[in-house]
Order: sequence, then structure tokens, then C-alpha cells
Amino acid sequence: MTSRYGLTIRTATAADAPDIATLLAEAGHLVDTLELAERLVALREASGAVLLAVRWGPPSGVVVMHWYPTLRAPRPTAQITTLLVNADDRRQGIGRILVKAAAQAARVAGCGDLEILVPPNTLSLDAFCRATGFAEAGQRFVRSLRKQG
Repeated sequence: MTSRYGLTIRTATAADAPDIATLLAEAGHLVDTLELAERLVALREASGAVLLAVRWGPPSGVVVMHWYPTLRAPRPTAQITTLLVNADDRRQGIGRILVKAAAQAARVAGCGDLEILVPPNTLSLDAFCRATGFAEAGQRFVRSLRKQG
């Protein structure tokens, strides 16, 4: 999918792991490139998608989402778990284009809703979500399934 901004949105492959690792590192998440390549393959084989925004050179942004069935809705819900745009490419509409591409992929997967995980106290991300059509819907808690040492 090519946008009017000269971006190409495409599915990430294991070969994209080094570039995605760079985007994640920029956001403070260090991930081993080989492990990331394996995760990309696993996501592609499961109920999920990793989409890249590419203009030229390394990707300008990435969106990761998963979809899952719920008891409250007849169709699965898609959840964006990662949305990153390279610092040099921000404020150019790339995040908005990635959300639009994620919404399209979720529709194709048969999903009825798209949700995004937003850390607390991130006012700029809250504003972005509202500007791209998301509505606030409560809070989320996480519990590790591994024993903490």
C-alpha cells in the first residue's frame, strides 16, 4: 500500500529485524535482533501483524497488533501493542497512516474493534489517539506469569 505521502506500508519480515530493533531501541526497548526475527515470524504465523512505513532507507515507523476473540463482541478485537515513528520522521502523518493501515488489516482479519494500549501520563499520545478516532475506555493492569526473583 502506497500513500499519497510517498510512504509504502508493507508487512515486516524477519529480514527487517535489525531496522525494527533500531526503532525499538530509540524508544528505550532493547531487543536482540535474532530474537526479534523469531518473534516477527511467530507474529506472522499467529493472529497478528507487523506493518512498516517505508519511504526510502530504513523504516520510518512500525505498528504491531494482535487480534483475539472476546465474550462481549461477536467479532474479534484488534489491539495495537506497539506504534513507533522514527524521531526524525515525527509530525509528518506517519503515525496516522500506520493506524489507518492497521485498521484496514484488522477489518480484513474480521475484527470489529481496534484498540490501542497507552501508558499512563502520556498526554501527547492521548491527544494522538483522540485525533485518530479512538475513545478512552478504562484502564489496564498486567500481571507477570513468571515468578519474580
